[in-house]
Amino acid sequence: MESCYGDVPMDEGTRSRRIDGVNGLSMHILEAGYRPPDQPLVLLLHGFPELAFSWRKLMPLTAARGYHVIAPDQRGYGATTGGDADYDGDLASFRLSSLVRDILALLAALQHQCVAAVVGHDFGSPVAAWCALLHPDIFGCVALLSAPFAGPPRPGRDPWPQIDADLAALQPPRKHYQRYYTAREANADMHNGAQGLSAFLRAYFHCKSHDWPHNRPHSLKSWRAEDLAALPRYYVMDLDKGMAATAAGMAPSPEEVERCTWLTDAELQV
Repeated sequence: MESCYGDVPMDEGTRSRRIDGVNGLSMHILEAGYRPPDQPLVLLLHGFPELAFSWRKLMPLTAARGYHVIAPDQRGYGATTGGDADYDGDLASFRLSSLVRDILALLAALQHQCVAAVVGHDFGSPVAAWCALLHPDIFGCVALLSAPFAGPPRPGRDPWPQIDADLAALQPPRKHYQRYYTAREANADMHNGAQGLSAFLRAYFHCKSHDWPHNRPHSLKSWRAEDLAALPRYYVMDLDKGMAATAAGMAPSPEEVERCTWLTDAELQV
């Protein structure tokens, strides 16, 4: 299918198009399902480092059940353009309230008055949660994947400086991956890792999947450094390593890559 990503492997029932004037964006969306006036809408919001393309296998299945299915590349991702994404730029447009406005503007452009269900994965999860929290009259149902809703911000002391210090004091010293992602060097590290971007992403998605045998989900006892340190290295990293080097240590073998049917090389290139 020819899309804003280029020639990509995708179900014939899914199409790619661009919608201009979406809260200052030219927004790229993937779409499945024909829309008569009363057809319910399902909205799918991807996480990081992902795209609307991440929903490619779910979209035709959902559309076949009678839904109009929309998956946008959110602000700052994929083929969506607009906004100031410079590290030293004005990042106010990336606040959750602005991301909700992006979705509202997209709905207006699509002439949808309401959403049967908004589904968010990873970073898309808080966006979906805030859509439902701020506009329950529009969003009839919400589903959150991989990231539970932490609730509205609460006033009080910022816990991160103490968490950072406690993790750094461990042996070996550690750091939380979300703090790493806010660092100036993170973008260049992941784009320019020694293994190359494709191999980095292959390793990153592999180690977070069921294919990696060392994933053993469990409940955390607390947010104390000692308990956080039990998480895999892709969540609580070595203090002296970036994510590219971290993922390299968990990369799949050539045989594992060959067996990976859920992310082919053609799909990974997207």
